[in-house]
Amino acid sequence: MKILGIIGGMSPESTATYYTEINRLVNQKKGGNISAPIVMVSVEFEEIVQCQKQSEWQRAGEILAEAGKKLEMIGAEGIVLATNTMHKVAPQIEQAISCLLYTSPSPRDRTRSRM
Repeated sequence: MKILGIIGGMSPESTATYYTEINRLVNQKKGGNISAPIVMVSVEFEEIVQCQKQSEWQRAGEILAEAGKKLEMIGAEGIVLATNTMHKVAPQIEQAISCLLYTSPSPRDRTRSRM
């Protein structure tokens, strides 16, 4: 199984949802007690909030792109952006990394849409 990276921290609840749902889906598919190989970088949420409030989308993109680069350096072969709002800066993240970036919908939304 490939190593999945999660850019999290925007909010802790959102990050936990992505982590939980990814592992639940992997466990459903693979069975037993199989869980996903995941590495995560959690960004400082307040810094992202301030960027949003001040419309500093370029800076927010830089922060998240740096997180993406860190995930690749530690072995991530695909990266999930564990938030819906920050898809606005996905192009900046994609330019900084060489692996696939998955931005939306959340795993829970995707699962619900299949039912």
